[in-house]
Amino acid sequence: MIRNRSHCGKKTAKRGKENSTKVEGETNGMKIPPVHDFKVEEISAVRENLLAWYDANKRDLPWRKMATRSDLNQRAYAVWVSEVMLQQTQVTTVIDYYNKWMKKWPTLQDLAKASLEEVNEMWSGLGYYSRGRRLHEGAQKVVDDLDGEMPKTAATLLKELPGVGRYTAGAIASIAYNEATGLVDGNVIRVLARLRLIGADSTSQHCMDTFWSHANMLVDPDRPGDYNQSVMELGATVCTPKSPDCSSCPLREQCKALCQVERERQLSASKLVETVVKKEETGTLLDIECCADNCKLCVDKEEPWDSSLGVMNYPRKGKKKPPRQDHTSVCVLCKKCSDGKHRFLIIQRPKKGLLAGLWEFPSEQTEKDKKAPDMLDIIDSKYNTSVEVVHERHSVGEVVHIFSHIHQTYSVEAVTVMEEKVEAEIVSDEKRWVTKEEFLEAAVSTAMKKIFKAYEKSLDDSTKVNKRKRQSSSDDSSNKKKQMSLNSFFKPKN
Repeated sequence: MIRNRSHCGKKTAKRGKENSTKVEGETNGMKIPPVHDFKVEEISAVRENLLAWYDANKRDLPWRKMATRSDLNQRAYAVWVSEVMLQQTQVTTVIDYYNKWMKKWPTLQDLAKASLEEVNEMWSGLGYYSRGRRLHEGAQKVVDDLDGEMPKTAATLLKELPGVGRYTAGAIASIAYNEATGLVDGNVIRVLARLRLIGADSTSQHCMDTFWSHANMLVDPDRPGDYNQSVMELGATVCTPKSPDCSSCPLREQCKALCQVERERQLSASKLVETVVKKEETGTLLDIECCADNCKLCVDKEEPWDSSLGVMNYPRKGKKKPPRQDHTSVCVLCKKCSDGKHRFLIIQRPKKGLLAGLWEFPSEQTEKDKKAPDMLDIIDSKYNTSVEVVHERHSVGEVVHIFSHIHQTYSVEAVTVMEEKVEAEIVSDEKRWVTKEEFLEAAVSTAMKKIFKAYEKSLDDSTKVNKRKRQSSSDDSSNKKKQMSLNSFFKPKN
């Protein structure tokens, strides 16, 4: 790690009037060491440089246009939808979903009238489906309980709207209502960690408090929405997790991580051995400014600075827990109908929990290395659908899908039955027989679409195998006939 000399917690001068009367380096009862904090002149430079860069380089995104409308409720709604969709999802993926969503439900009132089924169908494929459900619930609350008026501050947004956290509340308030409040997301954390050499676990409470303190301190009071978007834009396009473009960064003069990289390069080139900390002790170099050894924002001693990574040493993330390993048996039950179409049985998941309210093929969670249940028995007992005679049954194989915290393995089999061989079923809102087209348009998860794709591939493979068998059989028959003909020709006459 970086050896530290001076003591943490040294009081510094007060910030400028635009940042409140708070003593520099203090937040939520804690004090930020000077090396990890911003000086008053640096705050002005960060704002000015970042906004100038943003004005010249910002991407043309649909929600940014909608956020400039005169109607405040419409602006807030447009920002709200975009921020929820953008959570853990790439901008390029969101654009198409956002445009379709706003075309279908251009106002809060339109979304509030929609059914959850429609919302899930529109959200299908975007992932993290609870986001769409909470957005729908929030719109209904605004219409039903708040007279159609969106809350106008970050504090009231956070308090009144279900599923709206600190980040989303700040985004709506700053972008739609021009409230001077900061934002912290993954992009902001990366930018701030590099600017101020914050090398501890970025998910720790101490680091998060520091990031929020910096975000609220740096936000431009005259252009808070643009400033917040500029930081996120910088993290998304320049100060990226891998291969950051430091040469084009508007904040390179204020970036202590880049300064550290340059110093190391200079020291290495000039071979100033006396200034190099013994590698076997720390693995890095002395910094220009240092903290006490117990600083909660510095690089962990057990994970020293890696010179090959440069600024990518920051931020550091805590070790993730390994994903849970789940195993599920799935049956793609296909019914050949008299109208010439094939229909598939799908079941609606419970209203709460993972993938709540979405549709899926009949499934049953199982344990690894244990005998899988007979899915036709499960379908009969669990979903009141009894199959009298199976027309065809084969294994599709395994399909793997990774959720944020679950490594899910589906063992898939396909069963085909004739329409008249399915007993009369008990009508239920939680199950449907759908065509392929209806299945693909329904509110189904990406995992189920992967399963259906694997199912179709298994049918193609089976068709090819059967075709080769028929061809082989035909060739064998033809060869036999030829041989018999030759034998007959050369057979001696009596």
